[in-house]
Amino acid sequence: MKTVAVIVQDGFAPFEFGVACEAFGLDRSDDGVPNFDFRVVTPDPGAVASKLGFSINVDADLSFAYEADLVVVSPTPREWWGRTDPRVLDVVRDAARRGAWLLSVCSGSFILAAAGVLDGRRATTHWMYADTMVSMYPQIDVDPDVLYVQDGRIITSAGTAAGLDACLHLLRIELGAELTNIIARRMVVPPQRDGGQAQFIAQPLPEASSLSLSPVTDWMLENLRHDLCVEDLAARAHMSPRTFARRFKADLGTTPAAWLARQRIIHAQRLLETTDLALDRVAYECGFGSAAVLRQNFARVLGTTPTAYRSTFSCATDVAGMPEPVLAGSTT
Repeated sequence: MKTVAVIVQDGFAPFEFGVACEAFGLDRSDDGVPNFDFRVVTPDPGAVASKLGFSINVDADLSFAYEADLVVVSPTPREWWGRTDPRVLDVVRDAARRGAWLLSVCSGSFILAAAGVLDGRRATTHWMYADTMVSMYPQIDVDPDVLYVQDGRIITSAGTAAGLDACLHLLRIELGAELTNIIARRMVVPPQRDGGQAQFIAQPLPEASSLSLSPVTDWMLENLRHDLCVEDLAARAHMSPRTFARRFKADLGTTPAAWLARQRIIHAQRLLETTDLALDRVAYECGFGSAAVLRQNFARVLGTTPTAYRSTFSCATDVAGMPEPVLAGSTT
């Protein structure tokens, strides 16, 4: 992925637009991250009004989007849903036909839906608008309970910050885990929120630091190679297993087992990128036990093999002397 086009129209949402700019538009070459040819495009170049009353000046029309490896669509006002500019819909359909990446942030998924590229696919949007999408587009399998969904080369995301999670997910696919961790550190955000996490987390901030699960999740990350069962984790948190599982889901939006599995995959990605350890050793260090189990998890989560992943991303950047990435899931 080398070229990125972000489509904006009158009424665009500034935060969601800014997410795409932050993820794909900044020059991070000093950190060893390759730059993208990033351009903001619009159907009619000139002043494009945001929904908050200010405008940005966009020089480029939609031509570049027909060639871009990634096309990002920003949300438009709710009253526009179902009557998106036909020129934008043509760009979206063309991107789907030629196998480019398509990514929507928040209700930008309604633009993809109007273009018909989500028909028969699983997708998501902000939970407030999920019922509307189901009503307007019954042919789409709408999942309102996740942060983002990847179906083929189309990624849809939920509201606000979930769009950033979706962008980091795509960057991890294209650049690997280590470079994506570098980008996440620059943004000061956790790099590992999985798409299957719930959109709505009942208790995003613990009432008191003494009740935080952060010490437990930090300990889990330091002991991935060991067999970590809920009973032992609950004892470390001074809770019953049932209370711990319920609290973990409420605070982190996923189960302890799912969270742990995701951390193990991410650790395996980093070891494959930055070391020449044999697969059995990588599997041991990550808690998978054997290379066979590591392969099974890689195929399930990443759709590739550890060997193929290492071939693609090994030595992608010089990580000597770099600080360890922040992986504490309790900060999500």
